[in-house]
Amino acid sequence: MTADRFLLGIDAGSSLCKAALFDREGRLMAVKSQRTTLRRPRPGWSELDPVEAWEATVAVLRGVVLEAGIDPGRVSGIGLSAAMVGAWVLDAAGEPLRPGIIWEDSRSQPILDRMQAKDPDVLSRIFRSSGSVLQQGCTLPVLGWLKENEPDLLAEACHVVSYKDYLRLRLTGLVATDRSEAAVIPGDARRRWRSDAMIALFGLEDLAHLLPAIRDSETIVGGLTGEAAGRTGLPEGLPVAIGAGDVAATVIGAGGLQPGLATAVLGTTCMAGICHDEPVFTPPDVGLLFSLPGDCWYRSMVNVAGTLNVDWAVSLLAPELVGQPDAYQTVTAMIEGVPPGANGVIYLPYLSESGIIAPVVAPDARAQFSGLTPAHSRGELLRAVFEGVAFALCDLVSTLGFGGDRMLLTGGGGKNPVWAQMIADVTNLEIVVPAGAQLGARGAALIAATALGLYPDIRTASLSAPQAASRYTPSAVGPVVYGPALALFQRRRDALIASLD
Repeated sequence: MTADRFLLGIDAGSSLCKAALFDREGRLMAVKSQRTTLRRPRPGWSELDPVEAWEATVAVLRGVVLEAGIDPGRVSGIGLSAAMVGAWVLDAAGEPLRPGIIWEDSRSQPILDRMQAKDPDVLSRIFRSSGSVLQQGCTLPVLGWLKENEPDLLAEACHVVSYKDYLRLRLTGLVATDRSEAAVIPGDARRRWRSDAMIALFGLEDLAHLLPAIRDSETIVGGLTGEAAGRTGLPEGLPVAIGAGDVAATVIGAGGLQPGLATAVLGTTCMAGICHDEPVFTPPDVGLLFSLPGDCWYRSMVNVAGTLNVDWAVSLLAPELVGQPDAYQTVTAMIEGVPPGANGVIYLPYLSESGIIAPVVAPDARAQFSGLTPAHSRGELLRAVFEGVAFALCDLVSTLGFGGDRMLLTGGGGKNPVWAQMIADVTNLEIVVPAGAQLGARGAALIAATALGLYPDIRTASLSAPQAASRYTPSAVGPVVYGPALALFQRRRDALIASLD
């Protein structure tokens, strides 16, 4: 690819679909985003409308090229990434038969409860295969729920795919998935593949034919159909890479495939992990293991709610700021006016309906404030929310047993310098915020670049990512100013978890 050609990366999340245009060196040239509606029609359900998701993808692909002002013929390929697992049920023509079920969904919990009652070791058996704590929104338990509750619908189905793979089908007509998805549905992390044993465990042998063929992320098996080309304004036949799940793409886009380095994602979800050359299953029965392209594994610990905590707190405590362009600068100024420790207010950031899966698995854990008195203002509560997420991130790093001294911080949270410094002080790690933006889309684009032969392998592509934009060194007084609050957070966390037994 010559210097005047470009790559597109798609990053489709639970509530926001983005397309970003990059040059060969991974520099962001333009980005376009469009919100999608996360629907919760019943308690524990989380769904997306496939038609809305596709229309958003079309809009951002067309919009980003117009924004950049380039000839669409200068785009060399498209990379794909999206929120992982769940279930998008399609008929023989590739048309959706129901709303797409996404990873946050917890409707399968009664099935998991029955399985555990029958075999108390079942979740550990699943972990020993996938390397991940089973989440209710994974594909196999969701498919088990559909089998019990919507059998007539499944009788019409020809495919059950993930979000990314639905978008690829609409773009190219190809029904497929990649190893990063196949290994976590749950599957076999050692082989980076699906597992017949796991499919049988959920009683889904008769539905295994609905799961798509597995291909390597960094391969290209098709291009834009004439219909997709007409909708997006891009050339017919434009190569589209198989792609990878959002976690894999973000780690790649951040330059995280380096030894001795941790990579954290502080987005809607909060995650910290380390890349390995072989699958790591310790500590057992906690955290997640992602199979990345290039025979790499990302062992991670997760607090299911990250920046979601701040968004929620601002909507309740400072509703006048919602939608304002300077909202987060104003909130940051508020918390800077409150000393570390938030004058005794502690916040446990377990806002997700899925609870937490690190440092322990506690699906019933929920967010809460403690230590409140009439003297506290919204400034203390907001500061406590930021600190609570930083303390939870410290939990994740500790559970990983990370022995290094640097951590990449990606996601929207890394763009707040006050929060990034707080995380450096709490974790006692140098925090490195990668240059550029849209790291998930960048990772998707780098996967496409590798598939096109522009890089010899995915590790080389990842290491080509732009260097650090900001560095935050832990303060010498960090343990002094945050130590008491961190200790109190840990006592409150332990008390909550003990109350759930």
